[in-house]
Amino acid sequence: MSIQRETAELGNFSTRAYHRRWLLDQANGLFDFFQYRGVNPKGGFYDMDDAGKPLDPVNPVRGIHSTARMVHCFSIGSLLGRPGSEDIVDHGMNYLWKHHRDTTHGGYVWSLNNDGPVDASKQGYGHAFVLLAASSAKTIGHPLADGMLADVSEILNTKFWEEKHGAIAEEFNQDWSPIDGGSYRGQNSNMHLTEALMAAFEATGDRTYLDKAESIADLVIRRSAGSVGWRVAEHFNADWELDKDYRGNEMFRPSGTTPGHWLEWARLVLQLWCLGDKRHDWMPDAAKGLFSQSMSLGWDNDKGGFFYTLDWADVPAKRNKLWWPACEGAGAAHYLNEHIPSGFHEEGYRKIWGTIGRAFIDRKNGGWHEELTEDLVPAHTLFPGKGDIYHALQACLIPLFPATGSLTKVIAEAGGKI
Repeated sequence: MSIQRETAELGNFSTRAYHRRWLLDQANGLFDFFQYRGVNPKGGFYDMDDAGKPLDPVNPVRGIHSTARMVHCFSIGSLLGRPGSEDIVDHGMNYLWKHHRDTTHGGYVWSLNNDGPVDASKQGYGHAFVLLAASSAKTIGHPLADGMLADVSEILNTKFWEEKHGAIAEEFNQDWSPIDGGSYRGQNSNMHLTEALMAAFEATGDRTYLDKAESIADLVIRRSAGSVGWRVAEHFNADWELDKDYRGNEMFRPSGTTPGHWLEWARLVLQLWCLGDKRHDWMPDAAKGLFSQSMSLGWDNDKGGFFYTLDWADVPAKRNKLWWPACEGAGAAHYLNEHIPSGFHEEGYRKIWGTIGRAFIDRKNGGWHEELTEDLVPAHTLFPGKGDIYHALQACLIPLFPATGSLTKVIAEAGGKI
C-alpha cells in the first residue's frame, strides 16, 4: 500500500487533539518571543538576534512591513484573547501613522530610524502591509484603523493601481516620481496586496477590494503562472511581460523562481475562491498545480525543506532553506486538505511540519530560525537574526480554524474558540 493511501486512510493531523495543542504551543512560543522582547520604546519594533536581543539597540532601522506585520499578528492575538496584544497593536499603529506616513507627499515611507527616513521610497509591498495592518486593527476596533484604511486605500487606488493591467505598479520615489523610469513590475508586492485586499473586504464588506484581488490573481496566476506550468514568475517589465533575466534584491526580488511563493499563492487562491462564492472554477486546479509543482521541483527529498530559488530550468539555484516557504507550504497543504483532500496533500503537510519541528524551531532561544543551510544548519547569509513573527504564526494558526478566510475573519467568527 502506498504511503499516500495509508496517510489518507489515517486521516488528517489537523483534526487530532494532540497536533492542535502542539500547534497552539508553537504559536504561544512565537507570541512570547516577539511580544516581550520586540518593542522599541522609541517607536516601532526591534529586529532581534537569535537570542532575542536587539541587533541594533541604539538607532535601529524599522521597515514598514515589519511594523505592519506585528500589528496584524497581535490583532490576531487580541481576537484569540492573548493579554497585552492591544498594547502591541497600538504601539505599531501609532508608529505607522505618525512616522511612516508622509504628511507632505502622501503615502508611507519604506524605512526609518530615530532620525527620520532611511529609505523614503514608496513601495507597493509596504503599502500592501499597511492595508493589512489597518484591516486587521479594524477587527479589534483600534481608533486609527478606519482613518488609515481610508488613507492607504486612496493611495493604492490613485498612485499604484493600473487599471489596464489589473494590478499595481511597484515603486516610486518619495515625491511619486518613478524609480528607474517605472520599468519594473513584480508579483511579490501584488501577491501580498491580494492577501491584504481580501482582509480589507472582510473588514469592510466593500466589494471593490475583492474585485481587485481577483484581478491580480487572474493576471499573476491564471494567465502568467498557468502559461509556464504553474510556476509563479516573479519579475516583469512595465507591460507585464516576463523578464527571466532580472537580477535584483536577493531578499525581496531574487532571480529565477521562488517555490515559496507558489505555495503562498496556492493558499491565497483557495481563500479567494471561498470569498468569491466559488465563482472562479480555475482556482482549485491552480492551487493543486502550484502545490504539486512546489513539492515536485522545490522540495529537497534528501534533506527536507524547500530550496529558496530555482532557475528557469527548474534546477535549485539558491539552495539554502528559509523558514517562510515551509510556513507557506504548511498553510497551503492544510487549505488543500480542506477543499481538495488527498493523501498527497496530507503527506506534504506532515513532511513540512516534520522538517519545521526538526530544524526550524529554536528550542534553546525561542522563536524560529529564519535561515538554514542546504543541510538544515542555522545560517545568516540573508537574515541576520529573528525579525518576523508573521509567516510562522500564521502557519501555526491556520490549521486550527476553518479554511474559509483570513485568520482575523475566521477567528472572529469562532469567537476566539479553537
